[in-house]
Amino acid sequence: MISDLNAGSANGTIHARDDSDEHRFGFGKNWAQFLPSVDESRIAAAVASIKSMLAVEDLTGKRVLDIGSGSGLFSLAARSMGASVFSFDYDPDSVECTTKLRETYFPGDEKWIVQRGSILDEAYVDALGTFDLVYVWGVLHHTGAMWRAMEYSARLVKHGGVIFVALYNDQGWISRYWSSVKQLYNRGPLARAGVIAVHWPYLVGLRSVVRAIAGRPQSDRGMNLWHDMKDWLGGWPFEVATPEEVNNFFEGRGFVLRKSALCGRRQGCNEFVFVSQTSAE
Repeated sequence: MISDLNAGSANGTIHARDDSDEHRFGFGKNWAQFLPSVDESRIAAAVASIKSMLAVEDLTGKRVLDIGSGSGLFSLAARSMGASVFSFDYDPDSVECTTKLRETYFPGDEKWIVQRGSILDEAYVDALGTFDLVYVWGVLHHTGAMWRAMEYSARLVKHGGVIFVALYNDQGWISRYWSSVKQLYNRGPLARAGVIAVHWPYLVGLRSVVRAIAGRPQSDRGMNLWHDMKDWLGGWPFEVATPEEVNNFFEGRGFVLRKSALCGRRQGCNEFVFVSQTSAE
């Protein structure tokens, strides 16, 4: 599975240097706490975000791969849009979350497969085949070997297929600050409580007020601010990339940029939709 968390990555980006799971953030445990809040409104928000970025109304007849499925919300959204879905995640708690959503909304469904797997396991990746849509939102920058994970992800897109990828924005010294925060967060309960206390007013308090004023109390992607905050503060390993680096990476592998949604100078993820112009089969 993930065997090279201390492996270097291209372009001098931030990366983990510990090859054990001891200091990794418990993404799946966070999603397990979020799961009870999944309802029709959150599913609808997830579906809307896919429709908006991909400029489609449904995914009927499409094969969709959800890399790092997390809560399983976006696998559920894709399945609800008519796609056959293959979901996998490295975190066993995330696998359990995705499985619970499948069994709740599509019990016994043969068109939605859920497995535990790693995008850094080359043999596992090569056995998957190719897909019409590869969805990998906010995942690869947490592997500890982001550029290699991107390489393997690109292989999974069929000729004419699409990859929808979101990666943390490179903010220079600010990204290095957040890297330190994330490492501190994962040192133990006291450190975690301190990090949350310092950052909650901005990451949850202020944003809640801004969203309420704007009439958008819920995240555009169906998540919520509390669990997003914990994911952001604790999300280690952590890497970042500039839009130019991402564009150059995919264009050099025969992809064409269809659409992007960029952060500018802000923190968060830059989103990209690339179309494959070369056969990966």
